Amino acid sequence: MYTKIFCGLLLGSLLLFSVLSCKQTPTTGNDPTNVNDSSVVQSRIPTVDWAKNATIYEINIRQFSPEGTFKAVETQLTRLKELGVDILWFMPIHPISKENQRTLPGNPYAVEDYKAVNPDYGTLADFKALVKQAHDLGMHVIIDWVPNHTGRAHTWVKQHPDWYTQINGKMSPPIDDQGKVTDRPDVFDLNYKNPELRSAMMDAMQFWVRECDIDGYRCEVAGYVPDDFWSEVRPKLDSIKTVFMLAEWEDKPEHFKECFNMNYSWSTYQLMKLIAKGKRPASALDSLLAHNKERFPRGYYQMQFTQNHDENAWVGTPTELFGNGVDAFTVLAFTFDGMPLVYNGMESNLNKRLKFYEKDPIYWGNYSKTDFYKTLLTLKHRNRALWNGLAGGSLIKIPTEKDDKVYAFYRQQENDRVIVIVNLSPTPQTIRLNGDGFEGVYTEVFSRQPAELRNSLTFALKPWEYKVYTN
Repeated sequence: MYTKIFCGLLLGSLLLFSVLSCKQTPTTGNDPTNVNDSSVVQSRIPTVDWAKNATIYEINIRQFSPEGTFKAVETQLTRLKELGVDILWFMPIHPISKENQRTLPGNPYAVEDYKAVNPDYGTLADFKALVKQAHDLGMHVIIDWVPNHTGRAHTWVKQHPDWYTQINGKMSPPIDDQGKVTDRPDVFDLNYKNPELRSAMMDAMQFWVRECDIDGYRCEVAGYVPDDFWSEVRPKLDSIKTVFMLAEWEDKPEHFKECFNMNYSWSTYQLMKLIAKGKRPASALDSLLAHNKERFPRGYYQMQFTQNHDENAWVGTPTELFGNGVDAFTVLAFTFDGMPLVYNGMESNLNKRLKFYEKDPIYWGNYSKTDFYKTLLTLKHRNRALWNGLAGGSLIKIPTEKDDKVYAFYRQQENDRVIVIVNLSPTPQTIRLNGDGFEGVYTEVFSRQPAELRNSLTFALKPWEYKVYTN
């Protein structure tokens, strides 16, 4: 939601990676040399067992079907289950405030009522039925939550004006971490210094867990909400059922000990875009991994992605961002350290920017990329090396003598092992695998051909070619 508005420089990452990271707060915590960060502690946040090898799929309800309804999504659940989806993340399901909207039906992140559903999508009963069907299929549901601000026509605006940030006696648009008022004409900033606001927000978040049996939240701009709110709301949610929490933020390692199970890997995403354009070497991924290991608590994991609703709407389609290397970077993201995200439409090779404020349905075609994604997600489920957090295996680099262009690694958990070799360049590369620990006989998951890998093995890669081996 804030890609165009709150795109800040990650200072340390700028120096090390030349990476612009959106939705982030400029902090010294991004400096990879700052390895004694006191926030790096073992997370004590409750976890759910079903997330250990889970994948996540984002649904833009408005654009998901011509109908744009909960019921239309429900008809696709079996297909998504077969694709390999475990967690369904729904963009905001709430009524949209129409005041000061640039166009209608408007911005879904301008919430009018936290305890109601958007009538364009259906009824509360329809949403409950959707959640139940997802659960019956073995999937889980999280919904987008917008805690930092509301739409200007939210019920609280007239009833509780003191729940909002006031500047010169007037309610203010959201304020960034530098204290600057942002250009957001359709929303007002919430005042977390008011205990009544905090209580009401926690009550609203408990409502959906209690009444609709959802499994957690994806929290919009989580870093703009005070940390102590997250530490207070988490046990209240867990008192109903243990939830799964995703933060749309990266620069607060303390989130992992206060509330969240996973955050966005903005740095990986931004770095991949730079590598795709030839502006950074593939070996920069090593520095990023080392940096994350130092700043985040043991067992952390992040959401890895090449698309989401913001990037698609405001920045570009996968092809615009990664060119002919889009599949190579998807393979990297889906086998890297973390949980992979599929944005709706990617399994049909989504090639347009979906409009953010208007109705603009996905063209599904023949689901041409289904086999590609199903192969990656099935491997994620079956091979413990790719599982999330402590359940999976650490990423270990395999030197190739062409590390500026080719990224190779293996991950292992007990007897399960995966080897990934990706040419992240538009030119052919001849490489030599060096080191040990990865030798053995494998099956390449896309070609399904057997292969023996060993130290000093040499072979050629076509431009943007990728190999994924499993034992």
